[in-house]
Amino acid sequence: MYDGIKGFRDFYPGEMAARRATIDVLEDTARRYGFREIGTPALERAEMWTDKSGDEIVEELYAFEDQGGRHVTLTPELTPTVARMVVAKQQELSKPIKWFSTRPFWRYEQVQQGRQREFYQTNVDIFGSAEPEADAEILAWAADAMTGLGLTGEHFEFRISHRDILGGVLESYEADVDVDDAIRAVDKSDKISTAEYHDLLVEAGLTYDQAAEFGDLVAGGDLEEVKAFADTERVTAAVENLQNVLAAAEDFGAREYCTVSLETARGLDYYTGVVFECFDSAGEVSRSIFGGGRYDDLIESFGGQPTPAVGVAPGHATLPLLMQRAGVWPEEEVTTDYYVLQVGDTRSEAARITRELRERGHVVETDVAGRSFGGQLDYADSVNAETVVIVGEQDLENDDVTIKDMETGDQTQTPVGEFPGELERPTFEDFA
Repeated sequence: MYDGIKGFRDFYPGEMAARRATIDVLEDTARRYGFREIGTPALERAEMWTDKSGDEIVEELYAFEDQGGRHVTLTPELTPTVARMVVAKQQELSKPIKWFSTRPFWRYEQVQQGRQREFYQTNVDIFGSAEPEADAEILAWAADAMTGLGLTGEHFEFRISHRDILGGVLESYEADVDVDDAIRAVDKSDKISTAEYHDLLVEAGLTYDQAAEFGDLVAGGDLEEVKAFADTERVTAAVENLQNVLAAAEDFGAREYCTVSLETARGLDYYTGVVFECFDSAGEVSRSIFGGGRYDDLIESFGGQPTPAVGVAPGHATLPLLMQRAGVWPEEEVTTDYYVLQVGDTRSEAARITRELRERGHVVETDVAGRSFGGQLDYADSVNAETVVIVGEQDLENDDVTIKDMETGDQTQTPVGEFPGELERPTFEDFA
C-alpha cells in the first residue's frame, strides 16, 4: 500500500463534481467577457525564476535537471509562462490579449489550511491595455464569478490599493529606503504584530518615528490625506489612477465589492499599479481568498515590447473555504439522470435506449458488471439515478418497458417503441 505525497491531494468523484461545478462558473464567466482559453506546459526552464529572484528560490520549487541536462521546474505560477507566450507571438496577437486557464501549479512550501504543494488556479489576464477599464474589467469578472457561485457582498470584499501610492509615500521620506522591502513589510502587516511591522520598516530604511507615521497613514486609507502628505507627481498620478479604476468599476457593477485598503500591497515585486485581494468579509477565513493586480513591466522584462498587463488568479484551495463558510459549496455527490436496468437477455434493446438518451445529452448508466436485478437497483440508488428504465424479458414480450421514479418509488409501464420517443427528458410523470 502506497501513501500519497504530502501536499498533494486526491479528489474522489463527489468532491470533484463540486470542484468542477465551481470551475465551470469561473470559466463560463470568463468566456462571457471574451477571455479565450489557453493551455500551458507543466514544465518550464528554471531560469525563468532564478534569473529574476536568485538561485535561492530553487528551495521553493520542484526543480531538477532533466535527461537533456536542462535545469527545469514544475511551474509554480502562470505569469512568467504567459509572459513568454506573449513575447513569442507579440506581433501576431490582437490587442488587448484576453486569456484564461485553469490548471495545477507546484511549490515546495509548508502545507497548511488553504495551501498545498500542488494547487489549482484559474488565471484571467489582459495584456495590451493600460486603461483603467482593463483593471475594472478584471474586478468585474471576479465579482461576477463570485456572485455566480452564490456569494454576495456579505461574504466577500475586494481590498484595493496602488503600489505607486505606497512607493511614492516611501520615497517622500528623506531616507535611503528600500521601497520593495518596505512594501513587502506592508504586505505582511496584517499577519504580524505592530512592533514587528515597524521593525521591518526600520530595516527597510525608515526611522521608528517614520515607521509609525507611515503605518498610521497607510492604515487610515484616506487618499486625500495621502496626497497632502506626499505631494508628488507619482503619488498624485497613482491616486488619480486608483480613483479612475474605481469609477470604471462602478459602471461595470463591481464597485460595491471594493474597499480602498492601502495595507493591501501584494508581496511580489512585479506588480506595478493597482493591486487587490479578495477577503472573507466575516474574517473566518484567515488568509486572502485570491489576489491580482497590474504588472506592466513583466512582458518587457522577458524580452518583449512594452506591454501593460493586469490579471487575477482565484485559487481552488482557498475559494472552497469561503464557499463552505457561506453555505454555497455544491453538494459533493455524483448525479445520474437515467439508469437503464437489464433483466435477462435484453442488452440490445437496453443499449438502444441508453444510446438515445445519451444522444440527448443526459448522464446515463447501464449494467456492465452482470449484476442481479437487486444489485442493479442498489447501484442506481448509489449513483443518485433520477429515473430507472427497466428493460426486462417479460416486459419486452408485451412490447413494454417500466419507468421508475427513484425518489418516490412510483413506476409505470409504457410501450418500448415510445421510449424515449420525441421527449427530450422523459420521466415517470410523462407516462403515468
